[in-house]
Amino acid sequence: MDTIPSRHEGGELELHHLKILHVLLAERSLTRAAGALDLTQPAISKTLARLRTYFGDPLFVRVGMRMEPTPKAVELAEPVKAILDRMRELKSGQQAFDPATSERTFSLSMIDAAVVQLLPPLLNHLRDHAPSVRVHAVRCEVQNLDLWLESGLVDFALGAFPSLEQDIRRHPLWVEDFASLVRDDHPRKESLRTLDAFTRENHALVSAAGTGHGYHAVEKMLEEVVPARNIVCRVPMFSAAALVAKHSDCVATLPRTVAGTMARDLSLHLFDCPVALPRVEIAEYWHERYHRDPGNRWLREVMRELFVRSGPPAA
Repeated sequence: MDTIPSRHEGGELELHHLKILHVLLAERSLTRAAGALDLTQPAISKTLARLRTYFGDPLFVRVGMRMEPTPKAVELAEPVKAILDRMRELKSGQQAFDPATSERTFSLSMIDAAVVQLLPPLLNHLRDHAPSVRVHAVRCEVQNLDLWLESGLVDFALGAFPSLEQDIRRHPLWVEDFASLVRDDHPRKESLRTLDAFTRENHALVSAAGTGHGYHAVEKMLEEVVPARNIVCRVPMFSAAALVAKHSDCVATLPRTVAGTMARDLSLHLFDCPVALPRVEIAEYWHERYHRDPGNRWLREVMRELFVRSGPPAA
């Protein structure tokens, strides 16, 4: 039985149509698929309509808030994946990677702390050694990250993602600890090094829910020590917490390298957090499938050259 038709009066499918189908099968959502592929939702809908006509099947039906695949779509999943895998192998085998001339865009999954820590040194390196290479930073939920790495939608995850295991390779870069920030004219900044004074202050707490990042253990420990009434706001980004601290009396606790950058750029007062917080190992992660890809290998080595010895530059 031919799973994928060889001819169709509506015109042949192109490779990017199959890639969209593959992502829809993984995401079960037009919105998330559009985000993963950096396309608009109408563009995804238009391609889905073409796929439905081509295969003579609805492919996905809405069940509650999700799009569930039809039996035909499930039947197509493996053949589509095999075609995409083969095309990647052919492309990798035919094209050597020369950073000086490459126009490749690498997609990196990272939380905003990694954007602050890693992107400036990396972009400076690319400016000098790979001027046409581009970087696309994406924030990915933990439940999708392994699929995105496997499919090649994301080339690397950068951070601390302990739940990534099967077929995911990793290499440690540095170990991160944490520091706290308040505005430079905070009326009690000199006393905040004591645990009692620290816990009595109002806090802007960064929430890592859904990211799968190792910072979540730090968040939980801060919640155990700081009274709930003193956690006056929760924000999804470390940079946002620093801005809250800049314009209020709140304390923000951040990875130390990020805290150093924020303290310098926003004129904040940095001090050692008096809570014994766990340290977090920051690493680069990639899928086994792309371990021998020349571009993947090159960027892995760049990341190690820039960050393995001492981590990102601290303010």
